[in-house]
Amino acid sequence: MDYSQLFRLDGRRAVVVGAGSGIGREAALALAAHGASVVCADRDGDTAAATAEACGGSASSYVLDVLDSAAVLASAAALGDVDVLVFTAAVNVRKRLLDYTVEEYDRVLNLNLRASFELVRAFGRGMVDRGRGSIIGFSSIRGQTVEPGQGVYAATKAGLIQLLRTAAAEFGPAGVRANAIAPGVVETPLTAQIKQQPEWYAAYANKSALARWATPSEIAGAVVFLASDAASYVTGSVLTVDGGWTAIDGRFDPPA
Repeated sequence: MDYSQLFRLDGRRAVVVGAGSGIGREAALALAAHGASVVCADRDGDTAAATAEACGGSASSYVLDVLDSAAVLASAAALGDVDVLVFTAAVNVRKRLLDYTVEEYDRVLNLNLRASFELVRAFGRGMVDRGRGSIIGFSSIRGQTVEPGQGVYAATKAGLIQLLRTAAAEFGPAGVRANAIAPGVVETPLTAQIKQQPEWYAAYANKSALARWATPSEIAGAVVFLASDAASYVTGSVLTVDGGWTAIDGRFDPPA
């Protein structure tokens, strides 16, 4: 084993869905830095193209609306042999359950879970046929622990974990791995609402063992790991990258 090459991705083709911003953008940059040929897919063609340009090399961009089932199937056919699939797209409507509308529920479920289901099936089929591949989806600490106003989002993130575990079970005999990454609080467009409220922002920061929020770049290493041969025996797992949020109580630092 040449351990110096353990994290290298030379010769592999990676598709990052949600590459236009946030964690998706940093994941694309990190994969490209480790040698992958990256397709930066996003609903926003301009931001996808900007990420592809930043990746350099053979990186390219692709416009994809994951809520369009036909477009998801077409993308898997158009992009050819894909070794790594990363998808990050998600939405959160912060409301108490009694205040939720069915339309809001459908909006969150459709993007966070149904679109993930369709991506896993569309790209997973080709991976199974070729006998190799790594599927990486983004869950959240909210898949394990929840707070008022996060119920529907949390349900989708817990559901995604089980979806990916099922993919691991069904695709594993063909050599395809499927895993979830569960970030803690990360400064992305999805959490901009919290940053605008100092008390809320500080409370989240102080909950983790590291007493701060993460930047999107701090999540990218987990993506590279799960995409690479360093994780060749890792499947059906949830890699928690939360600064210790789910490991500690965090409410009070006792004197002894």
